[in-house]
Parts: sequence; structure tokens; C-alpha cells
Amino acid sequence: MGFMEGKRGLIVGIANERSFASSIAESLLREGAECLFTHLPGDKMERRVRRSIDALGVTDPWLRPLNAGSDEDIAAVFKQIGDEFGKIDFLVHSIAYADRDWLMPGKFTSTPREVFTQAMDISAYTYAAMANHAAPLMTEGGSMIAMSYYGAEKAVPGYNVMGVAKAALEATTRYLALELGEKAIRVNCISGGPLRTMSAMAVGGFGEILDWVEQKAPLKRNIEGREVGDCAAFLLSGLASGMTGQCIYVDSGYSIVGL
Repeated sequence: MGFMEGKRGLIVGIANERSFASSIAESLLREGAECLFTHLPGDKMERRVRRSIDALGVTDPWLRPLNAGSDEDIAAVFKQIGDEFGKIDFLVHSIAYADRDWLMPGKFTSTPREVFTQAMDISAYTYAAMANHAAPLMTEGGSMIAMSYYGAEKAVPGYNVMGVAKAALEATTRYLALELGEKAIRVNCISGGPLRTMSAMAVGGFGEILDWVEQKAPLKRNIEGREVGDCAAFLLSGLASGMTGQCIYVDSGYSIVGL
């Protein structure tokens, strides 16, 4: 019996088999959790996410469209979950977005207002928006996690507005943890090292970032998706019952290095 046996929750953010959300789902499923899923609207996105879920061995998944930029869509998904299941135990927020044209070294200062605000909306605000709807369904307490990156703390060339949005995401984690703690709901985030995901490849010079981490990180390698997945499963489980408001680094130790 796995340590997530009997737990049910929603995973938002699977794009393909290489995404962090897919690795998190794999670890949760291995430990006995029941996972519900969303996909970006459209048949193409649904097919892509279904292929990823099929690869995890899930047959007939609970899968619904979700445009995270729509308050109505967010409310509708959680209403469906409440109507069908009554409660959930965890939430995985693994989404972010910024226009890739502005994720290039030297282009932060000129970031347009609409690009800046959209990045903040999708990458940070949506964690609070989803938590607002998920919390009432966590009738016996629960746990939430989001995905961050070291660019929230230090300036990473090319990460630009996404770094600002991730900093807001980490602050959102702390404020959610403070407010939801009295309901026995824990809120954390994981700062994962660079991984060749679809979103990461939009960052200019991403290959150089991978090379640099491999040279400088204490473990002398980049991370694997399963390492983030296992950390997420731990944080979402009762094994981490005393942890909330934290940002946990899974980055081969890169974040501790000064030079």
C-alpha cells in the first residue's frame, strides 16, 4: 500500500510526457493516489494530454478542459469535482505562461504591459484562484503544491518576466499557507532545476543553462523529472504534515552554489 492510498486530487498542467506535472502524476499514482486531470481547451490539446495519461497506465481518466485565464472555467471544473466526488485531498498547480518572444536575454526592460500582466495572471494568480475553489472541497484538510524555478530568486538571463511571475508565485504560496493553515490545508511549492519541458524550451539560451548547471551543481548533473515527482508526492502526503509555506529546491544542489 502506497502512502497516498485513498487520496484523490486534481493535477493541472500536463502538456506531454516530459512535463513536470506528468512526473508528479506518475509518482502519485505509484503511491496509490487517484488523480483527476485537466487539459487546455481544444481537441489537439486533449489528445496530447490523453496520450500522456495513457502512458501512465490510467484508463478512462477524469479529464476536463480548463482555460486557467477564465474565472468561469476554474469555477466550473471545481464544481464538477464537488458534484461528482464531494471532496479532494490535494491540488497540483503546474502551469505558467509568458510570451516566448520576450524570454530572451536583453529583452526584459522592454517587456510590454500586456505580456507582463499575462505572465503574472497565468503563472501566479491562478494558484490563488484555484486554491480558493479547492479549499472548500478539502473537508478533511489537504495539501497543495505549485512549481517554481530559481529564476524567482536570482536573475537568470532570458528568464525575464517569468522570473518575476515565479517570485509572485512563491509569495502567493506563503500567503495561502498562512490563511489556509487553520483549515488544516498545507500549501508549498517546488523549485525544480531546469528540465527539457515544452515551456522551458521557450526560454532563450536554455541549453546553456543546462550545461552550466551540470558543471556547477554539487551533484554535477541535471535533475530527472521523477525526482520532482517524488518530492511532490512527499509534500502532498501525510509524511510532510508539518511543512507548509515552503519552497523546496530539487535542483541537484545548484541553488546553494555562490560561483
